Amino acid sequence: MSVDIATVEKIASLARIAITEEEAARIAPELDNIMGWIEQLGEVDTSSVEPMTAVIPNHLRLRDDVVTDGNVRDAVLSNAPQAEHGFFTVPKVIE
Repeated sequence: MSVDIATVEKIASLARIAITEEEAARIAPELDNIMGWIEQLGEVDTSSVEPMTAVIPNHLRLRDDVVTDGNVRDAVLSNAPQAEHGFFTVPKVIE
């Protein structure tokens, strides 16, 4: 795929980037080289490569699901302006 100045200007317009003609002329060969590298990657045979999420094996470290700060309901409700039956009491709101 060949990237010309018109393509660079269209990409810049779609990305809402203001560029001059000189900048577009300077960027066009760079983008053309990048597209060439991408085409080279497409030529590599990856049919025997297993899909992976990382280069090194990652194992998720899980911890036990243990409650560490439980049984503090009364202490929490002692800070509430109003509480009834172990719950916060709030004014009734009707619109």
